Formats: sequence, C-alpha cells, structure tokens
Amino acid sequence: MNYTEAKAKLDACGQTHLLRFYDSLSDTEQYQLLEQINALDTHLLDVFTGFKGEGEAKRGNLEPLGALTLKEIADNKEKFESAGLDAIRQGKVGAVLLAGGMGTRLGFDKPKGMYNIGLTKQLSIFECLINNLMEVVDKAGAFVPLFIMTSEKNDEDTRDFFEENKYFGYNPEYVHFFVQEMAPAVDPDGKILLEEKGRIATSPNGNGGWFISLVKAGFLGLLQREGIEWLNIFAVDNVLQRIADPCFIGATVLSGCESGSKVVSKADPQERVGVLCLEDGRPSIVEYYEMTEEMIHNREADGRLSYNYGVILNYLFRTDRLTELINNKLQVHIVNKKVPYIDDDGNLIKPEKPNAYKFETLVLDMIHLQKSCLSYEVNRKKEFAPVKNPDGVDSVVSARELLQQNGVAL
Repeated sequence: MNYTEAKAKLDACGQTHLLRFYDSLSDTEQYQLLEQINALDTHLLDVFTGFKGEGEAKRGNLEPLGALTLKEIADNKEKFESAGLDAIRQGKVGAVLLAGGMGTRLGFDKPKGMYNIGLTKQLSIFECLINNLMEVVDKAGAFVPLFIMTSEKNDEDTRDFFEENKYFGYNPEYVHFFVQEMAPAVDPDGKILLEEKGRIATSPNGNGGWFISLVKAGFLGLLQREGIEWLNIFAVDNVLQRIADPCFIGATVLSGCESGSKVVSKADPQERVGVLCLEDGRPSIVEYYEMTEEMIHNREADGRLSYNYGVILNYLFRTDRLTELINNKLQVHIVNKKVPYIDDDGNLIKPEKPNAYKFETLVLDMIHLQKSCLSYEVNRKKEFAPVKNPDGVDSVVSARELLQQNGVAL
C-alpha cells in the first residue's frame, strides 16, 4: 500500500490523523505504518459505533447443560481412549497452544510460557505442556501436529526459546508457529490511537482470533492436506492441561457432537469461572458475572448445582465446521483499558485511568456457533492448575503444589 492508497482508506473512515507525523518518519517507519494501515479492519469502527449506541449484545435464553461425568468416563474409558488413539494415529488430530501472553502479572517480562515453574531445577510452563503432550505421543506412537499462537510482542522470544531448548524433545517438524492478528485501540470518540509517531496502538484480538490467525498465516492448506479433522485448543497458563487427550477425543468423536469442552465441577457456587450451558438451544458459556443469584444457587434434585460445570479453556473443534464458519463475524467484545498514546504534539501520554477501548473476540463465542458440544468432566486436581498470579488462588504457588501432587518433580 502506498501513501495515496492509505490516505484514501483512512479518509473513508475518518482516521487520516494517523498520517499526521508521516513526513517526519524514516523510510522504514513509513513503510511499517503503511503496512499497519493496509491491515486495519475498519469493520471494527462500525462495531464501536454500535457499541456506543447499544452496548454489548443481549444474551438469549439460558438453560443448564449437564456433562459426561467422571464416572461415566471411567466406565467407558477403554472404548473412548481406543477411538481417540485411532484418530491420532491416523493424523486426524492437531493441537493449538494459545501462547500470546506475557508474564507481566507474574513480574516476568518474557512470554508467559517461558516462566520457570520449577523449584530445584529449570522447568518452564512450555516444558510442562510439551511433557504432557509427549505422554500422548508415546502412547499413540505418533506425533500430534502442534500449532503455537504467539503475539507480535513475544513471537521472536518464543521461537528462540523452543530452538534453544531443542523443542523439549518434541519433533520440530510437527511444530508450527503463527502470530495472532492485532486490533487497534480507539479513544472514546472512535479515533484510532498512535503508540508511536509511526505506529498504531494495537493489541491481540482476543483468544477467539486463533483460527482466523491460523488461516491468515497460511496453515489451512496444511490442515486439509494432512487430513487434520479435529483441533484441540488449550491455554498456556494451565500447567496440568491434558493435550490431545485420547479419551476426550474419542468421547467427542463417538458422541457425534461438533465440538467438545473439558469442564470441572465448580468448587463452590461463587467460583469465578465461565459455565457451559445452553443459550437459545445451542451450547454457550455464561460468565460468572452474568449469572443471576438464582442461577448461581439453584440445584438439581440430586443436589448438584444446575450451572455446575466450569470451562478450563480446553476445547475440541471440527476443522471442517470451523472452515464453514470462517466468514461469520464473531461477537466483538469492547473493553475499556489504559492505553499509552501519542498526542497531537507528538508527546507520549501514559494515562492513570482507562482512556481507550480495545476489541477482542473470545473462544467461548466460537462454542455458541456450534450446533452441539460435549461437556466432558475432568478432575480439577489432575487437570486444572492455572498460573495467573504470583501467589494465592490460581497462582504459581498453587500450581506448584498441584504439580507435585501429580508426581511432577520440581
């Protein structure tokens, strides 16, 4: 894209202020800014206009959704696991690690996956996850293609870390990196902000952007050529994630559902987790802050909470269904955040309170686009050890305790 084309694009959406420092930029900076403008999704500006007028979209009719329980899974483990291992051996299963985040909340200025969870030895979060996946590889006798989604901020460090550590024993031919798509930040008037004179203020477009980012990185052809029919999506910050779990895969395949979600029984009614449910007859996820007091406390005849099963960001999707839905616009969530920016005089402003809006799509909304979803219960002490804080609940400390309980040497 040249300057004239960029100006025309910005003029059409009232954003020509992004070029106000253009003449003072170096050739490289000019090129990079024009590339950002070329990649701008101006549809988001229309979404913001609607948001200002109407707010977030209203939820539909919510109903409880049960789960395939731990007992039912145990009773059918041999059948489920056999079907899952067959799918893995036939190359039908891939895994997608969502690893675009930084370890900022842990006081760590590198990719979160590089954080050392070990006590007496080096054991990064990435290594924990690869070790978990290697258990499946050893059992199946076949590698699972692994796609790792990074961000602009941590891509180089993540790739270098895997290379330096020789992929933690994983076959690098089966590891594919791709960078998450970015979305611009806007001020309350809908004007896109600059974070530098020649750089638009952007942030990752939310964990729901993983598939479109994968496609834009050129991997759809690989999925189709290799016959990868299922993709298991999981987050970097749960060190007990069971990845490409044959039992989960087999249960989902045999159920005939279009997708699957690992869930845990809530520790208590007030636990701050999203809950798998039905919305207008389709699978969906209701966030804890969206639930009414009745939904939080209502119980079934057997005493179980009606809205009982919390998601842990471990999902299984059919590739063909995702491809069908690729042109469907996911709901865009708009969040108010503090965003440093360049003012009209070229000064960097670091706000002390939220001053701008970011655009995010969420993987939970991808669930609602599916016709069906198998709710698959797992034991939280064996599969749920999130690392979100330095200490306390869902922390480095609690994750280490759970790892040790599961026989992992730290």
